[in-house]
Amino acid sequence: MQRILIHFAFITEAKPIIEHFKMQCLQKKPYYIFEKSNIILVVSGIGAKNTSSIEDIFDRYKIKRAINIGIAGCKDKNIKIGSLFCTNHKLGFINFATLSSVEKPVSNADEIDTILVDMEAQNFLQICERKLSPKDIYILKVVSDHLDIKIPKKEFVWNIIEKNLKNISRVVTMQS
Repeated sequence: MQRILIHFAFITEAKPIIEHFKMQCLQKKPYYIFEKSNIILVVSGIGAKNTSSIEDIFDRYKIKRAINIGIAGCKDKNIKIGSLFCTNHKLGFINFATLSSVEKPVSNADEIDTILVDMEAQNFLQICERKLSPKDIYILKVVSDHLDIKIPKKEFVWNIIEKNLKNISRVVTMQS
């Protein structure tokens, strides 16, 4: 069976999706794996090194589409906290924005050339591009801050992901 891979860095980001799709936990270490019918959800931990664990998922499952979902900092203070963006496709029902990935949180807007910044998407994209066509890879980011280096509170992250559940779910369930 071909599956849809959904990847998150934090379990807090993933919880609204896990609950929405009523997913079952298959594994907790060295990273979380949840499953429901044709969806595999992985929570790898923060940063490029941890994101590399999805290589294992491609070895274990036949993946037809891959989606990275998570929070991102935003250098444009006019963009509201909680706004959802797709950073590699223009979908029509989700805004588009540029994204760069960094190793450490960024607080100075001059350090990035893109609107959004995260710590995983670039590595996720590089791994997936070796396995899938670019049309089958999606990067979805929810603005969590305006380059504040503090890690947001769990309840706040859950809320901003949950508020975008309709459009996130639409990407997960859309036909290729």
